[in-house]
Amino acid sequence: MTDILPLRDFIAIATHCIERHGDDEAAILAELAPALRNLVRQDHWLPEAFAQPDPAFYRQYLLYGDPLDRLSVVSFVWGPSQITPVHDHRVWGLVGVLRGAEIGTVYQRHPDGTLTRGATSRLEAGGVVAVSPKLGDIHTIANAYNDRPSISIHVYGGNIGRIRRTSFNPDTGATQEFVSGYSNAQTPNLWAETT
Repeated sequence: MTDILPLRDFIAIATHCIERHGDDEAAILAELAPALRNLVRQDHWLPEAFAQPDPAFYRQYLLYGDPLDRLSVVSFVWGPSQITPVHDHRVWGLVGVLRGAEIGTVYQRHPDGTLTRGATSRLEAGGVVAVSPKLGDIHTIANAYNDRPSISIHVYGGNIGRIRRTSFNPDTGATQEFVSGYSNAQTPNLWAETT
């Protein structure tokens, strides 16, 4: 049995952080980033059921959803060369790479709806980056590898699988609303005995 105690500990830290800071996004991101960095430095805690790639599409597995929709923790599993469309989040988020590496490209949306492609960066295992509407949250993410999966752990200030978001055509700026949902039918039992 996988010892998911590090995930349970992280969720407790995140819940207390949100209770303390309320809507203070900067304080939440500053406190949770090191906690997520610590979580993704360990690679033994993620159950295999939530680490499975799909040959055609990246997977978004819900690991924890706060009952008040203040927080969700998700594992994103990228098959070789898989990439998201250009999209936004509508809430703050932190992304930490657990296995492999990701390539992120940011976009800026102009008042006329067009997009300008910004910087591209590579996030290696153990790295953490923040996104939010205040910081800039329109981007695309790709698996950095064409021969193996990559996995990242995402923490959001809401139930990301239920939030109505937008994808963007990078050439025309055309938009399409979507709700991502989740790839799994069940979540891990955080309270299971691990001995």
